[in-house]
Amino acid sequence: MPAYILAIDQGTTSSRAVIVDQRMNIRGVGQQEFRQIYPRPGWVEHEPEAIWRSVEHSIAAAIRNAAIKAVDIAGIGITNQRETIVLWDPKTGKPAHNAIVWQCRRSAAICARLRKRGLERLFTKRTGLLLDPYFSGTKLAWLFENVAGLRAKARMGSLKAGTIDSYLVFRLTGGKSHVTDASNASRTLLLDIRKVAWDEELADLLGIPLSLLPRVTGNSEVYGKTKGLGCLPDGIPISGMAGDQQAALFGQACFGKGDAKCTFGTGSFLLMNTGEKPARSKTRLLTTIAWKLDGRTTYALEGSVFVAGAAVQWLRDGLRMIKASSDIEALAAQVESSDGVVLVPALVGLGAPHWRPEARGIISGITRGTTAAHIARATLEAIALQNYEIIKAMESDSGLKLRQLRVDGGASANDLLMQIQADLIRRDIVRPKLIETTALGAAFLAGLAVGYWPDVKAIARAWKKDKTFSARMDEDARRDLICRWDVAVGKA
Repeated sequence: MPAYILAIDQGTTSSRAVIVDQRMNIRGVGQQEFRQIYPRPGWVEHEPEAIWRSVEHSIAAAIRNAAIKAVDIAGIGITNQRETIVLWDPKTGKPAHNAIVWQCRRSAAICARLRKRGLERLFTKRTGLLLDPYFSGTKLAWLFENVAGLRAKARMGSLKAGTIDSYLVFRLTGGKSHVTDASNASRTLLLDIRKVAWDEELADLLGIPLSLLPRVTGNSEVYGKTKGLGCLPDGIPISGMAGDQQAALFGQACFGKGDAKCTFGTGSFLLMNTGEKPARSKTRLLTTIAWKLDGRTTYALEGSVFVAGAAVQWLRDGLRMIKASSDIEALAAQVESSDGVVLVPALVGLGAPHWRPEARGIISGITRGTTAAHIARATLEAIALQNYEIIKAMESDSGLKLRQLRVDGGASANDLLMQIQADLIRRDIVRPKLIETTALGAAFLAGLAVGYWPDVKAIARAWKKDKTFSARMDEDARRDLICRWDVAVGKA
């Protein structure tokens, strides 16, 4: 069998390609950024061709850096920014419009219109999601309502739609495959997550023809083979796909019911594996498909914090308290506590479980003795407190007790933040040796489909931790911190 797996990690600002060997070592990485397009305030677009070029460049660079031959690749896995939507001509492959990015808020009026009609409950019951511009369905609806000619092209069959995974498979297979995986499909507002099938009624409410949507597949199977590419030979199977957060959950080997991970990035994303039955949230978390393997669907609860690492970036760029984001740990460690200072980083509103877009950031508890170190520590506490709220909601919704929280993402390297997180949730925080968990998840899914790894048990055995953080904060101090946070959030 060929010796390597190629994982494509197509993100919001750049594309990465990672070469993984059978012992789960990363042998080579390639990466290229691409342009962000902001036509109006609150609108975000990507040029699909620019995404594709960045993927091609990253693949070639990863192969070169790994010093391997492309013919030695056994399978290709894809993970991607999830809700971003693309329309293209299936005959030419030419995009019909720029991709509408998950961050884009242009469909807010459509969401408000649907809520006014009392339809949010129906959408949530079927899809596990809320009516929010975040998700793909209302983005598609906006395109059909506002771009002349698109609806007519869709009716004639000269238009296809899909999230980034779907678009990449189409390009990798020379236009042969139009598919999406269950995890990405569950982020569209169009999928009945219990049936794992497109919902005709919801599509009709959004004015979207089902004929232009891709076939929904599992997360680990062969979707097609490479054809007509400059960076890869023909015939390599594309054999694994998952949205980025689900891929990270898989890459963290969170295969058991109640297993959970948190990715610390610009925001933070928490997912808990809830098993083969979807947990209905009463706290406005999202119910989503984690993955579908061998015909069996695994579900997850998800909570998103809009501002995590972005709060540190604000201290760096806005307040100029630090020169580099990594400097915050040393600054915050200069004091033993935040001394009553609370920072609520609602810089773009509050995400789960509050869902308050009108909320604004505040800093409270400042005295004459407050220093930059206190504000830095309060910022780290704010990141951890937001995650504490989500974990508390997850345990309530699922009826499951979190055993530990596995972490990844850039800010997971901050030992002080990880310790504060452990203190607040009173569970162990476990950081893995390999923090490329999103790409690894895609690689694992691809490798399982082609027999590169025998089963998930082999992956779980190979998963290795770097460090464990256990709670050590005094309980009275913990309660006081949470109480002050609750009061401050109420004022935000």
